[in-house]
Amino acid sequence: MSNTIPATLLNDRYWGSLIYLFKNHYKLTECFNTRFFDMKAETIKIQTLKKHAGPWSSSEKVMLNLALHLFNERYKFTLSDLDCLDDNNRKLAFEAMRIRFRNY
Repeated sequence: MSNTIPATLLNDRYWGSLIYLFKNHYKLTECFNTRFFDMKAETIKIQTLKKHAGPWSSSEKVMLNLALHLFNERYKFTLSDLDCLDDNNRKLAFEAMRIRFRNY
């Protein structure tokens, strides 16, 4: 990603959980670029990202939806959707949730 990620965002539990998933999930990593993110302005082009993800598999969409929900609860997520994830993706999901809900 050509956008530099400010340390303040990495330390923010909302941004941190989203960034963790986008840096560690193979499909989300492909989208972690300036087409969808402006780190300086701290914005995400959510609708563009969701449209881009249209043809993705259901488990890939689960990871995207989880990332967006951990970032902002306005983006709905159903916890039982984690059932469709393999072990590796489930580990990523739980680590992202740990980042988001730390100190709680």
